[in-house]
Amino acid sequence: MTPQPTAGPGTSRTAQAIETVFRMESPRIIAGVTRIVRDVGIAEELAQDALVAALEQWPRDGVPDNPGAWLMATARNRAVDLVRRRENYARKLAEIGRDLSATPPPQEPADPDDIDDDLLRLVFTACHPVLSTEARTALTLRLLGGLTTAEIARAFLVPEATVAQRIVRAKRTLATRNIAFEVPYGPDREARLGSVLDVIYLIFNEGYAATAGDDWLRPGLCEDALRLARVLGALMPKEPEVHGLAALLEFQASRTAARTGPSGEPVLLKDQNRSRWNRMLIARGIDALGRAEAASAGGPGPYTLQAAIAACHALAHTYAETDWSRIATLYGLLAARSPSPVVELNRAVAVSMASGPEAALPLVDALAGDPALRDYHLLPSVRGDLLARLGRAAEARAEFERAASLTRNERERELLLGRAAELP
Repeated sequence: MTPQPTAGPGTSRTAQAIETVFRMESPRIIAGVTRIVRDVGIAEELAQDALVAALEQWPRDGVPDNPGAWLMATARNRAVDLVRRRENYARKLAEIGRDLSATPPPQEPADPDDIDDDLLRLVFTACHPVLSTEARTALTLRLLGGLTTAEIARAFLVPEATVAQRIVRAKRTLATRNIAFEVPYGPDREARLGSVLDVIYLIFNEGYAATAGDDWLRPGLCEDALRLARVLGALMPKEPEVHGLAALLEFQASRTAARTGPSGEPVLLKDQNRSRWNRMLIARGIDALGRAEAASAGGPGPYTLQAAIAACHALAHTYAETDWSRIATLYGLLAARSPSPVVELNRAVAVSMASGPEAALPLVDALAGDPALRDYHLLPSVRGDLLARLGRAAEARAEFERAASLTRNERERELLLGRAAELP
């Protein structure tokens, strides 16, 4: 339990300021301390110790001119003291051949693309492939998003104890497997980067279209993912897929205000009020997409292609003006680059808009037997839409009802049942 300073208006404001500063600075503090102790679990504890020290000292002595640097220095000093107190310090010092009080960055092979940044090291550590997807997601939100265990649990609608267990196990796995605190280099970087991008995208998607619960959107998760994507873009400016992901999230986030109605009900893309789309985020998306395309030497990657698709929607002033032919072409490229039945389903939607539902229905029917889509509610939802447009109302109604039975999101279930009820 974090101790609280003596109550009082001024003290309360100071404590609030401390909490705000810590939430902003904690990822960098944990990253800097991890380089010393080589254990993200211990590093997080030492960062919390620095927060406790601030809560005790700042109300009494005043907030320092550079609070982030104060917290970092306090945590680092405690890390060095901890290492010095370890019984095996002398042996460890001899093994690694360096003075831990100086704690220089670990040496890596010379590489023109090498990145010496503790925060980036922490990103790759939290998203290491030895961890499960659930563990990577929880640890990333905890260490890099600054979320508490309770906040992560609320966001994903799971018990707090479950999230706490995932985080503890993830830290233990990283420690027992001796996972290096480093940014991978050479061919390994591309493979490991994919894991990082996938975790950020998963976090965003869970906020953008919640898989379960009563709410269609969880904007907080979208904001956390978008912030992480922007940070990663600044840390890895030469990686096209980093900018591609950032562009995709900027475009998607730009629609947030228009995606729900007054009561929180979902609003489909064709019915959205585009004047409510955030033009600043669209501009940021266009800029990030430009950087991704400029850096893509071997052709655009999956996230860059998805961003290009999202740009087609963002740049259309009305639903009718959407360039569905280009979207269908981009989905074809995406399917070739990153084959997936979900991509094929999305391509079928684009084909239906560009060439009519009769051209798309065979594409959807061909996916019906795919095991990956057996319980995927959007397959019968898309098929129901195509059948409705073809005038096959009874079949469409059955598909919408089946889709409603498969989704775990209450808002989406209501939308699908409403579409079924509207049919003659």
